[in-house]
Amino acid sequence: MPAANDRKIVLVTRKTRLEDLVARYQTAAQARFYVEHLGADFSDYEREHEIYQTQRHATVRVLEQWGRYQMIERAFLPNFIFAPEDIVVALGQDGVVANTMKYLDGHPLVGLNPDPARYDGILLPFAPRDLAKLLPDVAAEKRDSRAVTMAEARLSDGQVLYAVNDLFIGARTHVSAIYEIAAGGTTERQSSSGLIVSTGLGSTAWFKSIVTGSLAIAGSFGQPPALTGYDALPWDAAELRFAVREPFPSRHSETSLVYGRLASEQQLRIRSLMAENGVIFSDGVEADRIDFNAGAEVTIGIAKRRGRLIV
Repeated sequence: MPAANDRKIVLVTRKTRLEDLVARYQTAAQARFYVEHLGADFSDYEREHEIYQTQRHATVRVLEQWGRYQMIERAFLPNFIFAPEDIVVALGQDGVVANTMKYLDGHPLVGLNPDPARYDGILLPFAPRDLAKLLPDVAAEKRDSRAVTMAEARLSDGQVLYAVNDLFIGARTHVSAIYEIAAGGTTERQSSSGLIVSTGLGSTAWFKSIVTGSLAIAGSFGQPPALTGYDALPWDAAELRFAVREPFPSRHSETSLVYGRLASEQQLRIRSLMAENGVIFSDGVEADRIDFNAGAEVTIGIAKRRGRLIV
């Protein structure tokens, strides 16, 4: 292992909402006109942008004192190659940490919250002002971390996609996804709005909303649901959960295999029956997707790699 201050720091940043608007409308003035024309408060976009830029500059000043560092915008993560000894710093929101972690393999990841008044920061335990004291301990492997279980989707053609929160398998547009699903010795053909496979970390997010809604709907029909409550998994749980969204019963589709758990060696297999628009993406980033059309088959299980969030 290289000396502590020889380890390169990779800083992952994101575009602010204001930057996205300017990219779309060419100038800040035109972006302001668009937002205010709709009756929204443009000053909120400006405040968010100003605070984020201030905290980014503060972070970079620390890294300049450290030595070797590289800054990358999160949109370029799919094509970025991390060296084994890199230390990775993500300048929030929480989604930036999750989006970054799925491209790492045991690298220490530091989450920085640029605006605690705006972001809850579940994955952002530190502020940029903490970084100078934090980095030497991280580089010397003297800092505690939390392990995060990841999910892995492996297609029959060799493509692999990892997820820190969840995998979505379904259709790109608002049409039914058609596929064959197999788990625990049961196989059936389904038509639905797609399905979610969640990790322990993701069990507090999208997956929780699916289960909560299903329980509420079951209760409104006067039928006691199979589950009377919802318990999220620990981040490092050796288990995945899956749920089918809005399964449709018909002559050609079934609805018995709509929820399940996958332990360490168990797998979920899905074969696409969609001629077009089938996709698999992770952690809510549809732009970084894998096409999943007729004939494609995916195997989903717990990934061998794990996330490592510094605490």
